[in-house]
Amino acid sequence: MKTKKSVLKRLKKTANNKWVHRQANTSHLAASKSKKQKQRLDRPKLTKKSEQARLMKLINN
Repeated sequence: MKTKKSVLKRLKKTANNKWVHRQANTSHLAASKSKKQKQRLDRPKLTKKSEQARLMKLINN
């Protein structure tokens, strides 16, 4: 099975074999969000363990 390149572009593997992704809701309507919320959304986030099994099938790892 081929790797889904769109998934691979959105994820990054850490040194400890965990997967990191960017948060949603950051591209527009930022004026209504607080500074704290925008800072929190800007940080990368670890994927959930329940999602990792599904992502591994798409990445073919």
